[in-house]
Amino acid sequence: MVYRTRHITQGIAKVLIWIAALSTIGVMILILFQVLAEGLPALHLRFFLDSPKSMGREGGIFPTIIGTFVLTAVAILFATPLGVGTAIFLREYTRESRISRLIRFGTDCLAGVPSIIFGLFGFVFFVIYLNMGWSILSGGLTLAAMILPTIISTAEEAIKGIPPSYREVSYSLGGTKWQTVMHTILPSALPGICTGILLSVGRSIGETAAVILTAGSSLMMPTSLFSPIRTMSVHFYILAREGISLKMAYGTGAALILLVLVVNTAANWLLNRYIRHRA
Repeated sequence: MVYRTRHITQGIAKVLIWIAALSTIGVMILILFQVLAEGLPALHLRFFLDSPKSMGREGGIFPTIIGTFVLTAVAILFATPLGVGTAIFLREYTRESRISRLIRFGTDCLAGVPSIIFGLFGFVFFVIYLNMGWSILSGGLTLAAMILPTIISTAEEAIKGIPPSYREVSYSLGGTKWQTVMHTILPSALPGICTGILLSVGRSIGETAAVILTAGSSLMMPTSLFSPIRTMSVHFYILAREGISLKMAYGTGAALILLVLVVNTAANWLLNRYIRHRA
């Protein structure tokens, strides 16, 4: 009787888990199908290489592609050293203490802050107080603050997963703490760290509210870090929200999905190649 009850419970749990997994995949497929079905017909070479015309009703999205890449690169450039450095400090240079608990608590709090709050902070601090204006630098620094918790958490977990024997071997050969971190810990934890960076790239590319408040929404090509820009996600939002052109909005959305797919595929390929080379 007990065996039969356990068997029934196991079967019900398995069915519920399959339903949850298939529902998630189904929602993803519906979203992709809706956007790609409406947007793919609008994609052609001129769409990617031309500048927007008539407020985005015509032309292409080339400046927004450049803006997306540049803004994301600035955010990653600032957030990665800070995030990985914090993870190294928490795992290699300090024991569990009040300071480490305070840092983790602050990281968890940052991870739960809505993006619009980051945008408001960036607008008040970078745009107004530091007089950077609506610019790539203001938007990049704001996005860096947003993605910092993700990089810290994933990097710390990756470093935590390195076996203690790796450190012991390095120390036994005369390696210092810094040499052990640079030549043993970081190379072994690189796949996990890169995973966090990829997640951060995806969030940066898709962010809208914080970018509008800090980087502006200019359709002009940027000329410096203090130039305002418009990213693809902001362009998509403005076209759809203001009813300028649903066709162009869906085209931008489809291009955004394809861009994220290409970036993730290329990054995973390079990462797998690195892992095979080290093996």
